[in-house]
Amino acid sequence: MTTRRETLLMLAALAAQNLPFAGSAQAEGFIDSPALAAQVAAGKLPPIEQRLPANPRVIDVGAMGREPGRHGGTLRVLMGDQRDIRMMTIYGYTRLVVYDDKLELVPDLLEAIEVERGRVFTLRLRAGHRWSDGHPFTAEDFRYWWEDVANNKRLSPGGPPQAMVIAEEKATFEVLDPLTVRYSWSKPNPVFLPALAGAQPLYIAMPAHYLRQFHHRYADKEALAQKVREIRVKDWGALHERFSRQYRPENPDLPTLDPWRNTTPIPAEQFVFARNPFFHRVDENGRQLPYIDAVTMTIGTASLIPAKTAAGESDLQARYLRFDNYTFLKEASKRMNFDVRLWKRAEGAYFALMPNFNAVDPAWRALNHDLRWRRALSLSINRKDVNRVIFFGLAKESGNTALPESPLHDRDLADMWMKHDVAEANRLLDEIGLGKRDLEGIRLFPDGRRLEFTIETAGASTEETDILDLLKEDFRAIGLKMHPRSSQLDVFRRRIIAGQTVMSVWTGMDNALVAAEMEPDALAPTSSSQFNWPRWGQYYESGGREGEAPDLQAANELVQLYIAWRQSATHEERKVIWQRMLRINAEQLFSIGVVNATLQPVVVSRNLRNVPEKSLYSFEPGAFFGRSLPDTFWFADAPAAK
Repeated sequence: MTTRRETLLMLAALAAQNLPFAGSAQAEGFIDSPALAAQVAAGKLPPIEQRLPANPRVIDVGAMGREPGRHGGTLRVLMGDQRDIRMMTIYGYTRLVVYDDKLELVPDLLEAIEVERGRVFTLRLRAGHRWSDGHPFTAEDFRYWWEDVANNKRLSPGGPPQAMVIAEEKATFEVLDPLTVRYSWSKPNPVFLPALAGAQPLYIAMPAHYLRQFHHRYADKEALAQKVREIRVKDWGALHERFSRQYRPENPDLPTLDPWRNTTPIPAEQFVFARNPFFHRVDENGRQLPYIDAVTMTIGTASLIPAKTAAGESDLQARYLRFDNYTFLKEASKRMNFDVRLWKRAEGAYFALMPNFNAVDPAWRALNHDLRWRRALSLSINRKDVNRVIFFGLAKESGNTALPESPLHDRDLADMWMKHDVAEANRLLDEIGLGKRDLEGIRLFPDGRRLEFTIETAGASTEETDILDLLKEDFRAIGLKMHPRSSQLDVFRRRIIAGQTVMSVWTGMDNALVAAEMEPDALAPTSSSQFNWPRWGQYYESGGREGEAPDLQAANELVQLYIAWRQSATHEERKVIWQRMLRINAEQLFSIGVVNATLQPVVVSRNLRNVPEKSLYSFEPGAFFGRSLPDTFWFADAPAAK
């Protein structure tokens, strides 16, 4: 006899393959949360079988090496800003498609997706899937977003998002039936699916049944004008924008598809997220996810969060904790009911030097353009000392490149120009024509100026300052005098974009857990927010109307490779492009990585189950906790169902 678990897993496998199957995907005896029993009994909620899609997404918790759990409990988290409410959207990691543990894209909210020639995408929804208020999730929600938001000049003055436009061609959108939509372009669009799976995703569906009341095309004009006056906003567009935010779920009335829904209006010192009774996932035993009934997010002073965490005020905490908090938290864990785990951070570099190729000082600009200068800086850095002194030897000395866990990792690129070699660094500087020194031993420019420069930081952490103190001595050993300077983040950004900085410090690639299907925009001058070439990025961003064109051959090659990736049709094409872009960046040292794979403290209540002992901590593609599926976390001390 086939068990319930086997039935659910078989149906999930059929859905993943997009194969037809007979009968309903509902299994008998789905398990509901006791927290909803009173509402079901009172007729305020339908029974569990009517709330789930016909074919729910089955999460085989046991196959993940975890324990199937039980319902109940409230998870406490701490945040330092009201805007951190978006972390619940990130952690919940509910998307049309998601990255699995192999970094492959798989359906989540979607039942299936079909891709033809990399340019035609047919999205199939789950029959019976509902928003958190019980209204059906259908093709109409996609049509509303495309026609009434993305292509509405008031709500989207710049037109549809970049991922929906390839070579200036907007998507062709079709509704094939109430559960099927299609997006197509005449050329391949490799950006589309990764954008849907992002930690900050591209939203292409909105709850039309709720939002029409704020849209001038549908709402009664007088009622809409009255709402505009009540909320004290400029017009209907501002009203719609305020009430439709999905990524930052500040509107408790906005229906969601996430595991938990916000119930607290802003401003608030504590937000309460209640379980979504219509969430589309179940475990292998038919128990609806999430296991945890509620999440409270308490807002306070960011600098106090380590102390509050140590006092036992959070059940799951990583945000606002730093590696230098680890010893303090570990000591506190001896007397409190939590453990401290160390997850590996997934940036290309935790700390990287960013030479400003757009510096306004012509001598420093020319020097930053000289590859020998960049190589000399890299060779002068004693990365072993940085690792040993700052990170107790637990980090990895590496350039700014893909991590070993990435299918695109190349150890040679991680090691390129990373060896500590003072003699070779001095030789390169002499070769450039910087052989003259003053009485202090500081090298001189040909015009007689000392090679004395400032490295600017946003003052993000004490670790940053400590690393710069070590680098200051390394640079002094090759005749350079460096001064660290910290400034407020907005000032820091403005100075870099204006070319007033010679060099700055930032993290490397935000996501070094890369795969060929992910967009390689971080490896080429594509954005004014990139601190090594902001004006080159601005040039690409504005289509040549602002900024300046790159005047280095390698940088131009990166732009062309990036454009080629955006036009690619196959996985193999994209893989080759990624490998070439990673190699150019390693050879050219456009950013100079120092260490990566640093460790992130993660505090976990001892009652909380299924949180991985080891994992990778990153915004992309991990959504921090998201790819670990927090809807499968559960409390061992939650009351057992009667």
